[in-house]
Amino acid sequence: MSSHPILRASFAALAAALAGCAPFNYSAPDSPRALTAVAPIEPSPRIALVLSSGGPRGYAHIGVMRVLEEVGVEVDLVVGTSVGSLLGAFWADGRSAAEIDALSETGGPLTLFDLSPFADRGWIHGQRLQDYVNAGLGNKSIEHLQRRLVVGATRRSDKVPVFFTSGNAGVAVRASSAVPGVLSPVGIDGIEYEDGDESLPLAVRAARQAGARFVIAVDVTPRPETTPVDASTAQRERVARRRARIAPESENADFVIHAALRFGASPLPSYFRYARVTGEQSARQQLPQLLAGLQRAGLTDERPVP
Repeated sequence: MSSHPILRASFAALAAALAGCAPFNYSAPDSPRALTAVAPIEPSPRIALVLSSGGPRGYAHIGVMRVLEEVGVEVDLVVGTSVGSLLGAFWADGRSAAEIDALSETGGPLTLFDLSPFADRGWIHGQRLQDYVNAGLGNKSIEHLQRRLVVGATRRSDKVPVFFTSGNAGVAVRASSAVPGVLSPVGIDGIEYEDGDESLPLAVRAARQAGARFVIAVDVTPRPETTPVDASTAQRERVARRRARIAPESENADFVIHAALRFGASPLPSYFRYARVTGEQSARQQLPQLLAGLQRAGLTDERPVP
């Protein structure tokens, strides 16, 4: 290599630029610590709400939250995967469903895209998502939110589901949302994580491990009967994989709300509104059965259904 000062400076600048584009790895005192099982929470949670992954379909969760708020169901543990972790983090911090709905109009996924220099690892970098979550939560860590929160993700090396219960909330949500080929995987202390949908789209087991007495699960995966005749083989296989992962988790919940969404989804604000309304309608239809289950468990008084 030449010792010419200009060339040395040029190589130094190139090295710095490449270093700045290195795959993301978060290493700090508040690094989220990945657990393969959630430790029991004291005091034990009474009611847990488990929110599934599902991309834009997950905005149905907002409608479910709205109904639970209206009837006074006091959730003290939120478990979220992918989009469920994003919306669940804001709800765990005390935002109302109406406030989260307003945020979705101004801060939805289309506003959080930042292009990654590593196209083979995902075309969205994810820093903007991380910063958005941390700013929205006032930089509070997971364990300091008003409600207890568990964020589900996948360890990239072996596809094992992991859970974050403490540490930097934005980093945890970013890891939980790192869809392979779309959003770059997230390194935390040298270990890479990706979308929780890849291992456990609906993490009922985390709520059970935490000690929740009653688990309400919200599933936004398409039902087989909604599959259009022109759906591709890849689409059918992806839905089948998700259903296979979700089925044993659903069976372990006390109550499952399945949002009656159509098969196709879209990242446009109009779809977010449709998903939210559909989630609300689905929750209202199943509300009498939910309240009856809570009453049998001794967790709510008998009350009229709105």
